Amino acid sequence: QVQLVESGGGLVQAGGSLRLSCAASGRAFVTYAMGWFRQAPGKGREFVAAIRSAGITYYANSVKGRFTISRDNNKNAMYLQMNSLKPEDTAVYYCAANTGGSVYLSREYDYWGQGTQVTVSS
Repeated sequence: QVQLVESGGGLVQAGGSLRLSCAASGRAFVTYAMGWFRQAPGKGREFVAAIRSAGITYYANSVKGRFTISRDNNKNAMYLQMNSLKPEDTAVYYCAANTGGSVYLSREYDYWGQGTQVTVSS
């Protein structure tokens, strides 16, 4: 069992930056692939980025070059550095833990946080 808690969301102007954090409980954190998803009002949950336990990273095309995912296995934590934010990045951001399967698909994730709101004003 893993419990995930996101933090770091907020309101920022376009072009600004935010850093999201995801704190995980449980000793098995190092074995999980971890991901960030987002959901804007009226839209489905969208893959943003993922990172495997060994550090291999994956990004959605829409955030590549602007967002950076990282993790600290010693601290049971994952991060998402978001730069050059755009209004279309506005969404609730969720962190999730994956015990197997594709890191791109939300249905392959077993544990989810409660989400943190990111709002980018134009």
